[in-house]
Amino acid sequence: MTTTLLLIVQIVLVILLVIAVLLQKSSSIGLGAYSGSNDSVFGAKGPNSFLAKTTFTLGLLFVINTIALGYMYSTAAASSVVNEIVVDTAVAAPAVTTETNSSK
Repeated sequence: MTTTLLLIVQIVLVILLVIAVLLQKSSSIGLGAYSGSNDSVFGAKGPNSFLAKTTFTLGLLFVINTIALGYMYSTAAASSVVNEIVVDTAVAAPAVTTETNSSK
C-alpha cells in the first residue's frame, strides 16, 4: 500500500517537474510562449526566481521519493516467494520393485 502511494506521488512529481522545466526561459522560449505574459503573473522579477525555486523543490522531493521507493523495493525483495516454497519429500519417484516368481 505504501509503495503504491509513493509510486503515484513519483508519477505526479515527474509530471510537475517536466512542466516546471519546460516553462523556464531558455535560449528558445519553450512552452512559455504558449502561456502568454508570465511577467504579470509571477511579479516584477518575472518567473525566473519563482520557477527556479519550484524546480529545485520538485527536484529535491523527486530525489527523496526515489530513495524511499528504492529502499522499500529492496526490503520487499529480501523476502522472495521462492524462499517460502516447501519441498515435500514424501512425493518422490516410486521405488523399483522386483517381483520374484516363487511358483516356478
